[in-house]
Amino acid sequence: MQTMASQKKKTEFSDLPHERLESMREAGDMILECQRVLGNTNQNIVSELLRFTDEFLEWNHLPEKDVHDTHSHAQYYFHAHPKTDDPEYIHNPEHGHFHTFLRAKGMKDDMAPLPVQDMDPKQSINDMLSHIVGIGMDEYGRPINLFTTNRWVTGETWYKAEDVIRMLDLFEIDHAWPSWPVNLWVSSMIRLFRPQIETLLFERDKTAENWIKKHPDQNAYEDRDLEVMSFCPIDIEQQIQLIEEAL
Repeated sequence: MQTMASQKKKTEFSDLPHERLESMREAGDMILECQRVLGNTNQNIVSELLRFTDEFLEWNHLPEKDVHDTHSHAQYYFHAHPKTDDPEYIHNPEHGHFHTFLRAKGMKDDMAPLPVQDMDPKQSINDMLSHIVGIGMDEYGRPINLFTTNRWVTGETWYKAEDVIRMLDLFEIDHAWPSWPVNLWVSSMIRLFRPQIETLLFERDKTAENWIKKHPDQNAYEDRDLEVMSFCPIDIEQQIQLIEEAL
């Protein structure tokens, strides 16, 4: 039976430009292909990266110095948080997640950081990176959610949602280190789930706005009580099906 959420998604997808839907469908095909070729050797997106380390420790970036495309200035890494007694973690099927970014040299000239509290204008220009979205993975190396985070989580520079959405077209890892299929997969995930990512980014800004109103004496962007700003579950096969129906 079709849920109200899936009906809403279908309606939204039917309103998207044909070119956007085609791009999303191509991204879906690429994601399935990357997963297929890795599966041929009993690997998955996460285990493929684990091949490049002798010891994977919680909090450590994988790969150690991140994956960075020096032409597009897109960047990502994978890591995992330690499990705690918090019920949120006990019942959370996520076993780690990707963080994706775009550095300032890859942005358009009119994309400027917002002058939020404690912004450091003395940073090197290419250190002023924007977090795009997090991709949560389960124990089988399958994506299960997307999320955005507060500034302190990744040490990013804060850009408004509208600018981060424009960055989605600029995110691409176009080289083969440390793994060509993983790089293609991460880049394609940004394209396939663009509608959800756009919604999450607007929700992120709204969450920050509401937090500031409720806690006017605190720096919302450094508040450890505010970590995940927006979140949604995802399903690759369902997303592709909705795209096909919209086309």
